[in-house]
Amino acid sequence: MSSSTTTLVTNIGSLVTNDTAHAESPTDNLGLIHDAAVLIDGDRIAWAGRAAAAPPADTAYDAKGRAVIPGFVDSHSHLVFAGDRTQEFNARMSGRAYSAGGIRTTVAATRAATDEALEANVTRYLREALRQGTTTFETKSGYGLTTHDEARALRIASRHTDEVTYLGAHIVSPDYADDPAAYVALVTGEMLDACAPHARWIDVFCEKGAFDGDQARAILTAGKARGLHPRIHANQLSHGPGVQLAAELDAASADHCTHLTDADVDALANSRTVATLLPGAEFSTRAAWPDARRLLDAGATVALSTDCNPGSSFTSSMPFCIALAVRDMGMTPDEAIWSATAGGAAALRRTDIGRVTPGARADLVLLDAPSHVHLAYRPGVPLVSEVWRGGVRTTGHAG
Repeated sequence: MSSSTTTLVTNIGSLVTNDTAHAESPTDNLGLIHDAAVLIDGDRIAWAGRAAAAPPADTAYDAKGRAVIPGFVDSHSHLVFAGDRTQEFNARMSGRAYSAGGIRTTVAATRAATDEALEANVTRYLREALRQGTTTFETKSGYGLTTHDEARALRIASRHTDEVTYLGAHIVSPDYADDPAAYVALVTGEMLDACAPHARWIDVFCEKGAFDGDQARAILTAGKARGLHPRIHANQLSHGPGVQLAAELDAASADHCTHLTDADVDALANSRTVATLLPGAEFSTRAAWPDARRLLDAGATVALSTDCNPGSSFTSSMPFCIALAVRDMGMTPDEAIWSATAGGAAALRRTDIGRVTPGARADLVLLDAPSHVHLAYRPGVPLVSEVWRGGVRTTGHAG
């Protein structure tokens, strides 16, 4: 028997469990329960079902008829940075095209920042995300591009999440502009040695203006040899080898997936690699939207994430990304909610988050709405009224 206090969250109008045991049809991935309750034991879910069948608990909490969903899992962000790129965004909205080159502006600001300033930034954006329902997040390095600055970014990130990604291969460092091969050697050698102890994942921006397929394969393969599992920025700005490489290397996710061939879609549908779509980036760059419908109809697993970063997607709002995915990427509201919760968990190869099932972490989002559909139906409205993370009601503060 557990010695922790149990809490019954009851009077839930509708509950998204992402548990197919509660599905009413073969196509129902949400496992929606009406007039529901959830039993929390310590930091875990102990039971979920109809309120009328709820087991006893030490305390009860009245959800007042609100909809409840799992906490959002934001599986792609870049939060260790300094400065912003307001001028670049303003110019882009005035007609200038987006390219990978603007990253150098943030690199300069990040290198110049103190550890304290970088950590304060991370904490600020985590609080912002938590208030909007994000209870798990991944974040990357990639704005240092020196051994010292990449390692310190990962140290800072690892104080706030277990899902830390080494992205020394964001772009070729300005210091190596005339010798990309030497930079790849650094990323796969000395820099990797310094960064691997602080990270779970390794990532690379496989794109024109960043790293080609051969360079990306070398970087991800070196990371795998050091125990880091691959993820990849793939096919964002143009067709390229990124998605195929992701499937070949069993990457946990191929992120962006905007420009896909039929072979790319088939590769994703026939692999464990999750297609992580980042609609905030297309919104902020006026680029073509990823075709989520095409991926879903082919049987690929799709996640939604914010890509929160100062250059191409400066939003921490998963509800905003859900609304964009439904409006412009061909997703249904049910598919978007699943992709922002269980889909994000799949992109992190986690089964303990993104769902309201016995044994999962007790991460709940209470909405000021009768249904999860309102997140797409009422875009821009702050519907997240309460967030429970690890069984604790939060007030929007990171820690």
